[in-house]
Amino acid sequence: MPVNDASSRPPLDSGRLRSSHPARVEILDRAPSTNALVAERARAGEPPWLVLVAEHQTAGRGRLDRTWETPDRAALTFSVLLRPDAGAERWPWLPLLTGYAVGSALRGIGADACLKWPNDVTVHDQKIAGVLLERVDTSEGPAAVLGIGVNVSTTRDELPVDDATSLVLLGLDVDRTDLLGSILDVLAVRYDAWAAGESLAADYQRVCTTIGREVRVDLPSGARLTGTASGIDDTGRLLVESEGRVVPVGAGDVVHVRSVPSDGEG
Repeated sequence: MPVNDASSRPPLDSGRLRSSHPARVEILDRAPSTNALVAERARAGEPPWLVLVAEHQTAGRGRLDRTWETPDRAALTFSVLLRPDAGAERWPWLPLLTGYAVGSALRGIGADACLKWPNDVTVHDQKIAGVLLERVDTSEGPAAVLGIGVNVSTTRDELPVDDATSLVLLGLDVDRTDLLGSILDVLAVRYDAWAAGESLAADYQRVCTTIGREVRVDLPSGARLTGTASGIDDTGRLLVESEGRVVPVGAGDVVHVRSVPSDGEG
């Protein structure tokens, strides 16, 4: 029977969060937004690999200024501070490699996790995790704040939308402390590879269900682009084949990317 209250959900164990990753993990009982708190620390000169985790996040941030609240101890909601030594043109890969790290950790515990470009991790087309990148200007140069949310023991009634799921709804009883450690381990490896100039494109595309689908891309202007998602380019943009041409679209240039049903509606 799924858990549905904080008393039956164990807290994170900071003493066990010492693994091969370089992170300094701080656990907060309650916070409005871990991204906002990490951004403040970044401006104050905090070095990279600070990780703030909120057991209960009351005003989490998402794309397009969406906010949500996560039930106490039902999810992993955390933010990671990085200070990339890379040009701005390479930054769009940061949320993609983060999503890849989350998906890899989830597959390691038995979830059939895939990626939906650009920010979501899904299982059977239902969102189980999301990623948000925020760039913060500081006196020591630009910093990246990566916000990550994973639905762990969230019940159906607690999920904010119908097309979401959680690990408990998939029949997986997961220790959140172990999962957080695994995500940070994979993230550190993938980030170091990215920083060294390695390409993640082939690995990402293998687990990205957006590739090969007919999609409708909603643009901020109100225009729509419909076509086949054919790949990811070296800058992390989605390539859409439409009317005989290939159109690259960046995550910052879209509102929604939706699969088009076979009957052409939606």
